[in-house]
Amino acid sequence: MTQHLTQQIVKECKIKLLEQKALLMERIRFMHQNLSTLETYGDETDRSVQLLTENTYLCHLKEFRERLLSIEDALARIERGTYGICRITEQPIEIDRLRAIPWTEFSIEGAEWIEAQQKRYAQ
Repeated sequence: MTQHLTQQIVKECKIKLLEQKALLMERIRFMHQNLSTLETYGDETDRSVQLLTENTYLCHLKEFRERLLSIEDALARIERGTYGICRITEQPIEIDRLRAIPWTEFSIEGAEWIEAQQKRYAQ
């Protein structure tokens, strides 16, 4: 039985999106505070640790930024009324998938198509 996207499910997903956004923003603030407390002097070992910490921070920041952009995009799709429609197949995204990954833009079929294309062109 195929479940249809109802306003209640959209509302549930919107709440999850806003919670994820707040959590990511808090993580970014926390990481930034920790990074700003690092001392910028010391011996070579201290400086190596500082550089590794900065690199880790930048990698996480990139991931968090990408997730935030996906969340903002999903919130915009809710406002436009296009939430839950796959950008590849233009078919409804599975409800269980939306509940698990509310920022997703693709149905399982669409995600598999993208993955196949990436594998095809990676060779």
